[in-house]
Amino acid sequence: MNNPDRFIRQADLVPRERIQELQATVIGVGAIGRQVALQLAALGVPRLQLIDFDQVEPTNITTQGYDHQDLEQLKVEATARRIQQLDPTIAVMSIADRFRSRMEIGTVVFCCVDRISTRESIWRSLQDRCEFWSDGRMLGESMRILTATDQQSREHYSSTLFKQSDAQSGQCTARSTIYTANIAAGLMLHQFTRWLRGMPNDADLCLSLLANDLMIANSKNGED
Repeated sequence: MNNPDRFIRQADLVPRERIQELQATVIGVGAIGRQVALQLAALGVPRLQLIDFDQVEPTNITTQGYDHQDLEQLKVEATARRIQQLDPTIAVMSIADRFRSRMEIGTVVFCCVDRISTRESIWRSLQDRCEFWSDGRMLGESMRILTATDQQSREHYSSTLFKQSDAQSGQCTARSTIYTANIAAGLMLHQFTRWLRGMPNDADLCLSLLANDLMIANSKNGED
C-alpha cells in the first residue's frame, strides 16, 4: 500500500503532480546507474525502466552497492527487487539487454554507461525522443554530469561526444568508489528536480573530490 506521507518532507522540492506523470529510463545500472535508480524510487517516480545486460560480480558489491545474494544475478533484476522492497507500488520494467534503438523509453532518460561510443549511439537514437537527458561520467574521484533539456544544452552535449580513442585511459568500472557514484547520482537527481520545478539546468558540471574543484557551465551560454 502506498503511503503518501513519505513524500511530505520533499514536497517543496519535488513536485508530486509532475513526477507522477513520468516514466524514467535508466540505461546502465552499474556504479552510477544503480544509485540513480534507487534515488528515483525514493523520490517517488511511479514507473521505472532499467536497461542493462550485465550480471553482478564480486567487485560490484564494493563499488556499486549490490548485495552478496545478488552475485551472478542480472543487475536489472537485482535492482528491480531492491526498488520493490523500497516501494512495491512502483512499476519496474527490467530489460536484460543492451540498449536498442527500437526500444520504447520514458520522457526522462539517465544515461549511465561506460563507453563514450555507447553514449554517442544512444544519444543519436534518443536526442529527439526525451524531454530530460542526464549523463553521468566518473573516473576515480572525478565526475562529470551533463544535462540536456533544450536546444542549446543539447548542442553542448553533442559537442562532448568525442572519439572513443580520445577517451581518458580507464573506465568507471576500472576506477570507482561507491561514494563517488552516490555523489554523481545525487547531482543528476538534483538537475532532474530542478527541471521538474521549471528551473534552469546546469548543462555541464565537473567535480573533482581530490582537488575540491567544481566547475559549472550554465544551460544558456555554456560559460562558467
